[in-house]
Amino acid sequence: MKLVRRLLLFFHSFVGIGALAGGLAAITDPYEPMGVTVDALKLSPFNSFLIPGIILFTVIGLGNIIAAITLWKNFKYQGYMSSVFSWALVIWIVVQCIMLQDIVALHIIYFVIGLVEAFLSAIILFKQGLFPTGLIMDLLGKSGIKENLKN
Repeated sequence: MKLVRRLLLFFHSFVGIGALAGGLAAITDPYEPMGVTVDALKLSPFNSFLIPGIILFTVIGLGNIIAAITLWKNFKYQGYMSSVFSWALVIWIVVQCIMLQDIVALHIIYFVIGLVEAFLSAIILFKQGLFPTGLIMDLLGKSGIKENLKN
């Protein structure tokens, strides 16, 4: 369990710090953050990077930092916090690829990181027996799958 928490702490910190930096760049220079021109947004509903930068900074950046802190402090509901911000990252990447009409290596890397975070978060939720894991185990037990998993 320590390994799961350490890995999640690393991933949430890594994503959070990167998103804070990227979000801040987009907020302070909404028309050409880090050299990316607004031409990249031509198929999106945005005419600058300001709103995406605010979302990146707050939801992905601060959210992942908060998730890392809950892991570091061993907060009771750390699995929930980690799961929410893991899926937020996955959704962010999918929406970004749709809006930009492009997929680059960083999209794939962060998409995979988000899925790994979500998987590790699920391990914590199951280990702690928090909702909805009890419900899932009950459903598996009624279907017979739970018994097959034990064998």
